Amino acid sequence: MKERIQKLLARAGYGSRREIEQWVVAGEVLVNGQMAHLGQQISTQDKVSWRGKTLHLESRLQATPKVLLYHKTAGEVCTRTDPEGRPTVFENLPRLRQGRWVMVGRLDVNTDGLLLFTTDGELANRLMHPSSEIEREYATRVLGEVDAEMLHRLQTGVELEDGPAKFLRITDAGGEGANHWYHVVLAEGRNREVRRLWESQDVRVSRLIRIRYGHISLPRHLRGGHHEELDVKGMRRLYESVGLSFDDGSLQQERPRRTVNKARSEPTSERGDFRKSSTPRPRVESREKPYANARAKSTGRPNLTSSKPRSRD
Repeated sequence: MKERIQKLLARAGYGSRREIEQWVVAGEVLVNGQMAHLGQQISTQDKVSWRGKTLHLESRLQATPKVLLYHKTAGEVCTRTDPEGRPTVFENLPRLRQGRWVMVGRLDVNTDGLLLFTTDGELANRLMHPSSEIEREYATRVLGEVDAEMLHRLQTGVELEDGPAKFLRITDAGGEGANHWYHVVLAEGRNREVRRLWESQDVRVSRLIRIRYGHISLPRHLRGGHHEELDVKGMRRLYESVGLSFDDGSLQQERPRRTVNKARSEPTSERGDFRKSSTPRPRVESREKPYANARAKSTGRPNLTSSKPRSRD
């Protein structure tokens, strides 16, 4: 059965659809010795190469897809290589025998929090596509005075340079004085959108942490710079949330994966299915620790507990 080239290569885990489309347009992909074109129908029987390297589509498609949760820290960049020599999120990911990690969205260099990686480019495309309306939730520390009228404008919509934008929900997360924490929810992933929305109201975000992507929350035990593989139940639910099916096959008998310690490459225990905790809180590698609301009133620090997302299944 033939599929469009960008879709088949994405399913095989060679990249996201957008990345593959860029390769095709740049003339870097050949099919049976001829330059490929966007929308071209191919199958696993075709000989496909990228930048001179043969792509093994059939073996890639037979491999079980993986999804990785990663706790990004401020200062890391969301690229495979950085000309300035800054640390990248890919440096801390486990090596793959087959496939490559495809990043689901990105976070800017000064933002902490949850990043998803997968070996299934089609899944990545669905999770990032605006039509899926996947919620992203952030804990934001805002510097400046915020009033009820301002919060109302941010939820009804303001005009940014790339079009109208708004928060779906805003929740007060505690704090006193000039620095106050809020949890905000978006259903899209435009560049620096959270920061630009607050800046449109003449206040500034001094700390930003993504604590949820879709139904997956940042596990509170997952430290900055560490990763954790999603288990079978979590994979099935994630695929279903974007209208895809996940064939676990023999994975039913596999034991849950374990967290890998970046510094020593030693495994530590995992808590299993991330859905069991309806209000997980991230553990942030910083002088500032997450606190409950009651204590936040006296300390000025936030409650980073994620609010329960609406069901999309």
